[in-house]
Amino acid sequence: MLMQNLKIEDKIMFDEPMKKHTSFKIGGIADLFVKVTTIEELKMAINYAREKNIPITIIGNGSNLLVLDKGIRGLVIKIELQDLKIEKLEKNVQVTVGAGYKLMALAIKLKQEEISGLEELAGIPGSMGGAIFMNAGAYGKEIKDINLSTTCMDLAGNILELSKEEQEFSYRSSIFQKKDYIILETKLKLEYGTKQEIQEKMNGYLNQRKEKQPLDYPSAGSSFKRKEGVITAKLIDECGLKGYQIGGAKVSEKHAGFIINYDHATAKDVLDLIKYIKEKVYEKFGIKIEEEIKIIGEE
Repeated sequence: MLMQNLKIEDKIMFDEPMKKHTSFKIGGIADLFVKVTTIEELKMAINYAREKNIPITIIGNGSNLLVLDKGIRGLVIKIELQDLKIEKLEKNVQVTVGAGYKLMALAIKLKQEEISGLEELAGIPGSMGGAIFMNAGAYGKEIKDINLSTTCMDLAGNILELSKEEQEFSYRSSIFQKKDYIILETKLKLEYGTKQEIQEKMNGYLNQRKEKQPLDYPSAGSSFKRKEGVITAKLIDECGLKGYQIGGAKVSEKHAGFIINYDHATAKDVLDLIKYIKEKVYEKFGIKIEEEIKIIGEE
């Protein structure tokens, strides 16, 4: 039986610093903030916001997020749905995973079950919901390549199941960026492997990340989208911008495609640096680059 006596008000936090909930470690306060671990809690949170007539912002693990310095008005709902169901079929494995499940934790769990197919994405520091939302990818694999369907909820509380085609996946994009659907869980089609093979693959990809990415500083991952036929980080590097700093935000000297929180950066520092990088790349190459980071809140 669901927790009938639970009041969502008991879980809501006031004036919550959003820097605690993003990998960038940047951001002002959310007026109201709540973590939901069940669909029932999610419905209660939405109803609460509707009754109070306040806006809702949905977040996942906050690994691709820049929250602006004045924070977020209304209620921020952090999705922490962590259900996991594994169906071992004759020729493949179908895994249904909650939107709040972290990719690394899932990859480790699947390795223990000798299930392969997530190794390339294991090092992405996000949750499954964020991976679906962004169509996350790494080392030639995107989440759409293993996705079968996704269950979501609209703001009226209706539950929908969308096929892969209905999710409209493209490069770092999905239907969830265009519609007010809240991702609840997704179903993946994976395959059998051995623990040793899976661990070796994961180690290979994780070592590449450590060698090439500035994992020792807070960031929101790759800051700019790839352009067709162009390596965006290379353009930034060729503009001589590695190590360029505005306030506490800095272009990583290890990988020019990353903006890092080098020294107590504000969101304004990051925005100013993004603008400067775009201008310099356009001046030198005549190419307009676009940030991959999702920006929310008030300046």
